[in-house]
Amino acid sequence: MSPEFVINVAEKGVWTVLLVAGPLLAIALGLGLLVSIFQATTQIQEQTLAFIPKIVGVLFALIAFGPWMLSHLTTFTYQIFSNVHRYIG
Repeated sequence: MSPEFVINVAEKGVWTVLLVAGPLLAIALGLGLLVSIFQATTQIQEQTLAFIPKIVGVLFALIAFGPWMLSHLTTFTYQIFSNVHRYIG
């Protein structure tokens, strides 16, 4: 197994993780920004106000993007397991 091969597999793994986690993180970031702006304009400093919208938003995003995320993860896993003979040899 060459160093280039290992780097290629690691790069595909990191790219898959970023691609799968990206939509959830983007939604949490957007909702957190909106809640922060709302808190700054109304001067409401309630701690739970920052978490509840993010939790609900990520839950709905997980429901919406879940099949797509699972598809990408299973494709990557299938590629890893179908090429296991190349990794060992």
